[in-house]
Parts: sequence; C-alpha cells; structure tokens
Amino acid sequence: MAVVKCPSCGTTINVVEKKTGLWWGIGCLIATFALPVIVAVIGIIAAIAIPSFVHARNTSQHSACVANMRMLAAAKDQLAREKDFKPGDVITEQAVSTVLSRPLESVKCPKGGHYTLNPAGQDPACSVHGTLSQASRWKPGTCEPAVAP
Repeated sequence: MAVVKCPSCGTTINVVEKKTGLWWGIGCLIATFALPVIVAVIGIIAAIAIPSFVHARNTSQHSACVANMRMLAAAKDQLAREKDFKPGDVITEQAVSTVLSRPLESVKCPKGGHYTLNPAGQDPACSVHGTLSQASRWKPGTCEPAVAP
C-alpha cells in the first residue's frame, strides 16, 4: 500500500500498488509451466483408469447375461418337468413367460443381444454371448467367446 496526498484537499489516501516487478513475473512463469504438467498427469491417470472401467463394465454385462440365461434355462427345465416334454420338443415363449411370471421380452441382454429359447434339452442362447454353456466357460480378462452360428 502506498500513501498518496490528494492534490486538491491535501488528505492522505491509501492506494493499492500495481503488481509489477520480478516476483509477479516469476509467478506467471511458474503457472505457465505447471498447467501443462497438471493436464498431462490427469491425462495419464485417465489413460490408466478408462480401460479398467470398460473391462469392469464388460464383465458385469456378461455376468448379467449369463444370469438371465440361467433363469431361462431353469424356467425351461421346470416347464419340461411339469408338461413332460422330451428333448427336442419346442417350448414356446408364452409358456416360459407363465413360469417366469413376466413376459420374456422384459428379459434383456445388457449388451443388446436377443435370447433364443431353443428346444427342450438345449441351452438358451444370446445373440451376443452365445449359448449358456459357452458363456459360462468365459473367464474375465479373456476374449469374448465366439457366438455359435
């Protein structure tokens, strides 16, 4: 703060000095170099974290799909025992919906796949993850299983 005398009345006034000089310049110089370093560190952290998040999401979607196919397989097995179906008999979606107590359309693959019931004695299948037996063998960290033709 600088003390300045008013030219007209003679009163003293405290005036804030302008920030100039060496110290102000050094602060700006440090900020100029620090900002790119901070941005680079955040970029490196993001490059490490994003693949982990993607892997976790894929694993959870796969697990949810397998759980849905197991639920469909259990419903098919229950229906086959109740109605005395033989292996190869066609089980309709409406029949499975009655066992599930909700429409089959409400059971969805998290990756957007569609479920196929298949005849009695065969595993249900997902258009993305393959049959239940293929999807159950998948281990996290490996490639996605090939979808059966």
